[in-house]
Amino acid sequence: MSHLFLVRHGETIWHAENRYAGSTDIALTSKGEQQALILRDWALNARLTHLYASTMRRAIATATPAALATGLPLCTDARLREISFGRGEGLTSAEMKAQFPAEHAAFLRDPATYFLPGGEPPAEAVQRARTALNEIGDEAGPGARVLVVAHNTLIRLLLCDLLGIPLARYRELFPRLNNTALTEIELTPESASLLSFNVPL
Repeated sequence: MSHLFLVRHGETIWHAENRYAGSTDIALTSKGEQQALILRDWALNARLTHLYASTMRRAIATATPAALATGLPLCTDARLREISFGRGEGLTSAEMKAQFPAEHAAFLRDPATYFLPGGEPPAEAVQRARTALNEIGDEAGPGARVLVVAHNTLIRLLLCDLLGIPLARYRELFPRLNNTALTEIELTPESASLLSFNVPL
């Protein structure tokens, strides 16, 4: 059994306008960099054994201070990257409604089935990320305490999958995931348990 701490990266330059970042590789703001330092301070006392991040620079920048402070190697995995939002990348919800209203309305009704035009199917994103988490748990071994820095939508989709909840409900059941807040899960090869969600540092 492994304990995994899933953390959304720090604030990005598109955060203030609530633009969909997705697969666009954007940088942290100065506030996001400060959030990474707060995560570092938490990591120093968290008895971590492993540290992972997606290959996107906002996740790496968030995880790097913790890696430097703890001396743990930072392992990156492209399967932990954020889901692609296709034509929605860089847009606000209002802009999407204006540019492709029918597709946007369908996305709001059922984001798992009617994902944004040109975007990655959520089921495929979950499959790659769940495979990565299972491998991380297996490699870390029993009793491991693993920090995984990833992304907003991907983490919420993963939680639905791990808990046997339809993916279409990820926005309904997990409406908000704050930057660098902690979500703790207990992972075995057969099951997963949610111990905490969106806990501020």
